Amino acid sequence: MDVLSNEVIDQLKERKSVRVFTDQEVSAEVKQILFASAAEAPTAGNQQLYTILDITDGELKKRLSVLCDNQAFIASAPVVLIFCADMLKWLDAYREAGLDHRPAGAGDLFISMDDALIASQNVVTAAQSLGLGSCYIGDIMENCEAVREALCLPEMIFPAAMLVIGYPTQQQLNRTKPARFPMDFIVMENTYRRRTGEELREMFRKDTEPAGKSFEEWIAAFCKRKYESGFSREMTRSVEKYLDDYRRK
Repeated sequence: MDVLSNEVIDQLKERKSVRVFTDQEVSAEVKQILFASAAEAPTAGNQQLYTILDITDGELKKRLSVLCDNQAFIASAPVVLIFCADMLKWLDAYREAGLDHRPAGAGDLFISMDDALIASQNVVTAAQSLGLGSCYIGDIMENCEAVREALCLPEMIFPAAMLVIGYPTQQQLNRTKPARFPMDFIVMENTYRRRTGEELREMFRKDTEPAGKSFEEWIAAFCKRKYESGFSREMTRSVEKYLDDYRRK
């Protein structure tokens, strides 16, 4: 075996987002393996500052598909998991022990988000090794009020990520994985340095050349479609609402 490559590294390279699944069910045994893989993830102080919601109700899946920018494939996905940043269970434990603890702040939210996202990536990696496809749905952070109601989320519980999982169709297996930025534009040694205009143009060449567009054209179109989009603005508004829970002193 090449010491610079192995099965895990190869699967990381091959993994891509999958949004179309076959009708094959994901067994309860396989789901338990995915949950166990999440639990093996690195976690701050072994606190496991997350809770995984396993969405099995068909009507709830449909509701979430609408709330997540009307992405219909969510409703038909065999497995839908929501990884919630959960500091609340520890705060409840502190109160149960009779402790007069400090109010939770933004740092507590961010460390619990770290835990939730690390656990979710363990599930993605485990799923890939089992022949399953997966796709992150960041839109679960939108529509705070409606999502809270649908999932019965109390204050201080933040839906950090949604994962849809299933067996990919052949078309999805054959689909080319989008190119990543060259490592020279990802890794910096020791300290951060802002990229020059020339470097930015070179960094996005992987996108502009295949599209046959200038840097200005491609970036303008992407900015309009993503950064300036309605869903991006709604996500920012919604996350601000979740942050309010941690701003109350």
